[in-house]
Amino acid sequence: MHINPLRPVFALAVRRGRPAWLAGLLLALPVFAAERLRPVSFVNDVVPVLTKAGCNSGACHAKAGQGQNGFQLSLLGFEPQEDYEHLVKESHGRRVFAASPDQSLLLRKAVNRVAHGGGQRLEEGSEPYRLLRSWLQQGMIFDRDTAPKLVSLDVQPPRKTIKVKGEQQLKITARYSDGRTRDVTPVALYEANDRAMAEASETGRVKISDIPGNVAVMVRYQGLAAVCNVSIPLGAPVKNLPPNKNFVDELVFANLKLIGVPPSPVCDDATYLRRVSLDIAGRLPSAAEAEVFLASKDPAKRDKLVDALLSSPDYADYFANKWTALLKNKRDGASDITANFAFHSWVRDSLLANKPYDQLVRQLLAATGTIEGNPPVAWYKRVKQPTEQIEDVAQLFLGVRMQCAQCHHHPFERWSQHDYYSMSAFFSQIGRKPTATAGEDVIFHKRGVAQAENKKIDLKAVVRVITQSSTYQLSATPNQHNGVDRQNYSHFYPRRMQAEVLLDSIDQFTGAKTDFADLPAGTRAIALPDNSYNRGSAFLKVFGRPEGASVCECERASSASLAQSLHLMNASDVKGKLGAGGGRAERLAKDDKPAAPKIRELYLAAFAREPQSHEQAVVEEYLSRPREDAQGKPLPPDQARRIAYEDLLWALINTKEFLYNH
Repeated sequence: MHINPLRPVFALAVRRGRPAWLAGLLLALPVFAAERLRPVSFVNDVVPVLTKAGCNSGACHAKAGQGQNGFQLSLLGFEPQEDYEHLVKESHGRRVFAASPDQSLLLRKAVNRVAHGGGQRLEEGSEPYRLLRSWLQQGMIFDRDTAPKLVSLDVQPPRKTIKVKGEQQLKITARYSDGRTRDVTPVALYEANDRAMAEASETGRVKISDIPGNVAVMVRYQGLAAVCNVSIPLGAPVKNLPPNKNFVDELVFANLKLIGVPPSPVCDDATYLRRVSLDIAGRLPSAAEAEVFLASKDPAKRDKLVDALLSSPDYADYFANKWTALLKNKRDGASDITANFAFHSWVRDSLLANKPYDQLVRQLLAATGTIEGNPPVAWYKRVKQPTEQIEDVAQLFLGVRMQCAQCHHHPFERWSQHDYYSMSAFFSQIGRKPTATAGEDVIFHKRGVAQAENKKIDLKAVVRVITQSSTYQLSATPNQHNGVDRQNYSHFYPRRMQAEVLLDSIDQFTGAKTDFADLPAGTRAIALPDNSYNRGSAFLKVFGRPEGASVCECERASSASLAQSLHLMNASDVKGKLGAGGGRAERLAKDDKPAAPKIRELYLAAFAREPQSHEQAVVEEYLSRPREDAQGKPLPPDQARRIAYEDLLWALINTKEFLYNH
């Protein structure tokens, strides 16, 4: 109920015998004042001010962050009714005082007249301050049912080319259900997706840095989001582009022309052979493969190489390793062994047979029965809760993070709680019945299996179109213009080998083998079925093989560390591989051939290329040096040669050229 703040004055006037008309005038004054003022909407005016000031952010009073000092608001104002209850009625109404708005804690703390942990959030006398004050003065009306609904948000300009160090003022227009539009530029929130490239002020002014490329500025207001896409041209001439081999090149090169960033040239055959072998098969090309490929004059040899790698079992092993980790094929106990092996085999066989992507996903999500009869059921063994199932499926197969929408409207997307629980309805109908095997259930769908018609997606074709494009084949060496580019594919971006691939590459290069418990001898690290083998391998742990606890690739450690460098230089398992009996170092030491062809073999095996003349000279000089034992006595020639080759293998393994795919 709205209480007129001057009603006590009216009562006092009557008791003191004042004329009735004076008492009536006193009572009518606030009504006339309210008519002169625009009615302030709690939903469309007050909540946006609180959001702009950061009051309902996670670090301040948002309920999602537990709310400072017991004052809780909905995150970013998505639940205005709750906000009104907490603000006006909670704590005996101590936060607001309509009779004297300036004495309200809401305003006094906002301008820091009363000590406030969040500091000053508003300037006294500013437009947001006056808006809150007017709402208090007008009686703190809650207008959820009468306020027009926000239906769209328009940002101008939606797309803009801005020069390096340039600026652009954005204008944001809100459109409501009653047809009214409103300029909300001062109260909207702004955020650039790459702050190194652009920054947006609180008033919507975008300032560009000196990095060319493309950046998006997200604008958020009352649960809706809009985007201004900005192109930042370098302005360099883009000429002599590689040929367009498919749509990937058409899109990438068109963008490079737009922003004036010339691409690096196409890489040489040796670099391409090593790059594509690591990316498709998860292994280094052998010295023999490198020799044949480099000698070939076939103009289509790169395309044929891609087809050969995609047809190999190595492709299935490598991509099954990726998918099973993302699908949480994780071993928590001995009872998981059968399920994990069966699930890994199903994924690998599906990839080897090039099962269409839509069919693979359907078989996984609609799986019924037992693991022994239908291995995809193993996913439901690991991911049991409907909330976890919807979040994993959305992120992995749709590329959408739905976690936030479980509790509130997504702050950066258009997904709402309604979307979240509508999608989770499918997984709420998954039924389970216990079996004789501990920890395993029979899975069934209570209302049948959802049917949908999808376009067949050929996973190998996706890999093929990427790896055969000229964009993929660009050199990793930047030119004078594109060195700062990290998003436009003007050159290949080197990346460190994954833990499993690096371990297999060291084994392949040194001629050693890594043994894994309960697996056949010679099993490669990329063929391991689950995370349990990380516990027995210090190498895999140090280099960041994931545990399969998340559907995010970010679980895999990809950055270099001091621990990794020390492991490669000093770890006993690496030293053991260098001196392995029957390994490459021992074989080369015993070989009577001259040093030159043996050095060539090493460089082909490690880098898929011939050694350069200066490298050849340095290595030959190193191999010819006399060697002594700890007492200073000359070592026997056979032993000296073996130590020399072990040292050479160790030096090559520790180069960036070996450790990185480039």
